[in-house]
Amino acid sequence: MDIKLLRIDSRLVHGQVANNWAGTLGAEAILAVSDGAANDELRKTLMLQTGGGKVKVHVLGVEKAARVYKNPKYAHLKAVIVVETPADILRLLDLGVEATEVNVGGMTFKQDTKALSQAVYVSDQDVKDFEEINRRGLTQYIQQVPSTSRSDLMGALKSKGFIS
Repeated sequence: MDIKLLRIDSRLVHGQVANNWAGTLGAEAILAVSDGAANDELRKTLMLQTGGGKVKVHVLGVEKAARVYKNPKYAHLKAVIVVETPADILRLLDLGVEATEVNVGGMTFKQDTKALSQAVYVSDQDVKDFEEINRRGLTQYIQQVPSTSRSDLMGALKSKGFIS
């Protein structure tokens, strides 16, 4: 599989991902990778309707997504993979998905999270997971839409005092 973008976005698939990212990158498919969403028929149905047009949306659990990634049948598929958390990224990596960078687009506010940027709120566990992703050599950056500039995620964590 040709991963055009590996993105963390707690909303998974919405217009910004379906229209801006997938279109700009020439993706043929969006894989919304979430065990919770894959097992929630209402949520899955809503996401499947978001894609429309040329981009096909698939909602898959993490393990199934890793199997699809490894399947030779999909070797030439140009895809955007969207997950909800950095923990999902680690699970994908542990299951053999290969990537060089992670786009952190949006992590919504929840209890016990702190603002990292206008659209990214992190928990202590998220910070640990980002540090592990960094140790594995992946570049991580914050960028909401393709037309805005990237900012270094690890630098943002340091500047906010979340890591030393």
